[in-house]
Amino acid sequence: MFRRKKRRVPGLNTTSTADISFMLLVFFLVTSSMDTDKGVPRQLPPPEDNTEEQELIIKDRNVLEVEIDANDRMTCNKEDITPDALTKRVEEFVANTKNDPQLPEKSVREVHLMGKCQVSDRHVIAIQVDRNTTYNAYMEMQNAIVAGYNHLRNELAQSRFGHSYAQCNAEEHDAINMVYPQRISEQQPKEGGKP
Repeated sequence: MFRRKKRRVPGLNTTSTADISFMLLVFFLVTSSMDTDKGVPRQLPPPEDNTEEQELIIKDRNVLEVEIDANDRMTCNKEDITPDALTKRVEEFVANTKNDPQLPEKSVREVHLMGKCQVSDRHVIAIQVDRNTTYNAYMEMQNAIVAGYNHLRNELAQSRFGHSYAQCNAEEHDAINMVYPQRISEQQPKEGGKP
């Protein structure tokens, strides 16, 4: 008579759990940002091919040769050089402010936002690296070269637009890059002193 009735516990409805977890997964994938590694933008030499090669003729005055040997010794036009000195050499070479006949030729071009300008579009910085060069020595050389370009571009942005290169908008970047294009050529690594 005084017996208690056992109550049944109702079951949980889990039919929508899979849908909810899928929606959460999609939400986090769409809203999260993934860091992408950026490398050094360079045009690598084409793979060796037996077909006829077209040789591009470049005047000696337009080429700055930078080499690193297996012992991480850096040279510029066959002379030993430090990364800081290389930065200054790249600036002098690319800018050629005095139109030195030993430095690269310039051409006059119509540049958007700047009008007619002398453009340093014929120079080439040719890099030759030994296969046994360390990564640190290679990156020091790359950073020194890029620092030279950045200094020139920053000076031009300050004089033309009144602010640094980093603060330039897309049109200003394009105009400055046209005056000082980054022209770096990496030759195939050499091994044992042979290219």
